[in-house]
Amino acid sequence: MAGITSGMATYSQADQRDASLREDGLVPGTGDAEPAILAGKSLEPLQNVVELAAKLCGVPFGVVNVVTSDQQRQIAAAGIEADLCSREDSMCAKVFLSGQTTVVRDASRDPRFVSSPFVTGDIASVRFYASVPLETDSGFVLGSLCVFSDTSAAPNAGQIGMLEILARQVVELLELQRRTLQLNKALEDLRQSNAKLGEFAGRVSHDLRIPLTTILGYVELGEDDPDIGPDHPAVEYFQLIGASGRRMVGMLEDVLNYSKVGGGLRAQQTSLHTAAEEVARDLGIGFGPGAVLDCEDLQLYADPGQLRTLLQNLVANALNYRSPDREPVVRISGVTNYHGATVLVADNGKGIAPGDRLRVLEPLVRLHRNGDGDGSGLGLAICRRIAQAHDGELTLTETPGGGTTAVVTFPAA
Repeated sequence: MAGITSGMATYSQADQRDASLREDGLVPGTGDAEPAILAGKSLEPLQNVVELAAKLCGVPFGVVNVVTSDQQRQIAAAGIEADLCSREDSMCAKVFLSGQTTVVRDASRDPRFVSSPFVTGDIASVRFYASVPLETDSGFVLGSLCVFSDTSAAPNAGQIGMLEILARQVVELLELQRRTLQLNKALEDLRQSNAKLGEFAGRVSHDLRIPLTTILGYVELGEDDPDIGPDHPAVEYFQLIGASGRRMVGMLEDVLNYSKVGGGLRAQQTSLHTAAEEVARDLGIGFGPGAVLDCEDLQLYADPGQLRTLLQNLVANALNYRSPDREPVVRISGVTNYHGATVLVADNGKGIAPGDRLRVLEPLVRLHRNGDGDGSGLGLAICRRIAQAHDGELTLTETPGGGTTAVVTFPAA
């Protein structure tokens, strides 16, 4: 936990202790009403451990205490409502840094606790009291697992041993909760970063497309100029400028599409066949049995627009990297079960070597093979992001007889 790097806390390290506990979500941050770990509403396992600890020792009450520089905060409790008190009044604060389990049959006879308001009746009338420090692997003590009663009690050594085991379980649960909080924060940061990336890419794409469109417009005017004959040197220059400009426009579109993937998914039951028909129409290729593109029907839970983008990229790749030895054929099929749907897009093109299949899924990676068409290196990366945005995955394998098959999973609704 955050306190792992802090070492054993002492009163002179009050600020460090509070900062560590705050980072772990065990005390409120600035402006927060409650600790982040409580705001997560996922403390039922911890609550169960506290109840088990109390029943194991045959007493009515149990708590998990987190001790700050000036407070004791109960984050789980059995038999009482979780509360907080000053560190000065806390019984656990007097012994939790000892590194030892404390067991007291009658706290009213123990000089450490005899004047405590939890013993005198001002807050409670504790008699039996047992406390186990909640110590991380590095020695940082978060607080304690405490069980107590308003009557004397004498649990045996086996019961106390089990209480110590439960205290270690509490530390493990708190560590798991901390990691969950960190993961949630990282995911939120990632969502915000992706949103900013999308906005930035949109602005850049817009700002760059305006001058590019102007350039391409003048290229077209030059190509149509009657004073420039077919043998004029400028004809070749216009062709080169136009081709480069159009490639740049295509790359801008790919970057924009890549940045937008996953934003605002509108998943619904969608027909694979309908999406494939639209792709064939957009690409201007034949559709149906015996044509370039064939697809069986399948219902899956996906965003229709992003599914169409995924299929269009995969089919366009198949056409761009076709085999010189045969006419291109792309077959789209799939299977469904209670887990969701798996879509397979199989082509009979050049194929991708096993060692390159993971690499080409990364952004801007191209194989640069002889005879390959132009591309930005973002098509497969966009497809992979679309799959991941649906909580699925995309992998590449070989098509029997030659070519590449993209396998895309879509979980159920």
